[in-house]
Amino acid sequence: MIPAGAYDQFLVDALEQSRAHRGWEPADGPLPALYLSHGAPPLFDDAEWLRQLFDWARALPKPRGIVIVSAHWETAPLALSATGAATPLVYDFGGFHPRYYELTYPTPDAAALADRVAAAMPASEPVFRHPRRGLDHGAWVPLMAMYPLADVPVLQVSLPSHDPARLLAIGARLRELRGEGVLVIGSGFMTHGLPFVTPAMFRGEVPAWSSDFDAWIADALARGDVDTLAQFGRAPGMPFAHPTPDHFIPLFVTLGAAADPAAPVTTTVDGYMFGFSKRSFQTAG
Repeated sequence: MIPAGAYDQFLVDALEQSRAHRGWEPADGPLPALYLSHGAPPLFDDAEWLRQLFDWARALPKPRGIVIVSAHWETAPLALSATGAATPLVYDFGGFHPRYYELTYPTPDAAALADRVAAAMPASEPVFRHPRRGLDHGAWVPLMAMYPLADVPVLQVSLPSHDPARLLAIGARLRELRGEGVLVIGSGFMTHGLPFVTPAMFRGEVPAWSSDFDAWIADALARGDVDTLAQFGRAPGMPFAHPTPDHFIPLFVTLGAAADPAAPVTTTVDGYMFGFSKRSFQTAG
């Protein structure tokens, strides 16, 4: 097996299709907000998942900018990543083939986008502009599949809290950017019980704690039940599905950025990877 070989094959036609991807225009109206399960280096070896993410991006106009909140950057106060062109990548994973640490994603300058995000935040949510912090794998890994040309400015925003209400409020402040052609993304993993991985999961087995949580989240999202979602610690499959909340809570930024956080969402990717639910969705508006 060639490391990232599926990604190499994916690029054969994905680059050409990306060059023909129509850019967002005001007449398109606001872009949806997304929650995606981002994977890690194994995503680059999964041809189906790469295509699912790429087709999702192609179904939307190409955004003028991307604001992404990842499970892998928890810091307060609210922080913004470095904005220079070719923002550095954070290779925040270990034990993989050297090829994965050589992948690059040289995005355009995002300074104007950072100014816009900072201006959208209230005085009660101070913003720190980090001069060196790059894009972590919760951002650059899925975006390399969705926008392989790296031609869209990307700004990463930190998770300053685990409080669903506060994250919903941050998302609400980002809502107006969607009407300016900015794609707002919460990046996590719908189940992420790493301490409970078993050899059987690598052979395709889905543990009950993962499938039970996935069924619970599918039902709550279909009903637009934000209050139930905020009580995710009581969900079936917990605490195995999320021994820590970091991969679930980006969902609240996504819902907060929606025109109506309680509106049912559209599932765009489902299924499992190594027993983890990769359920991903977009808001109605």
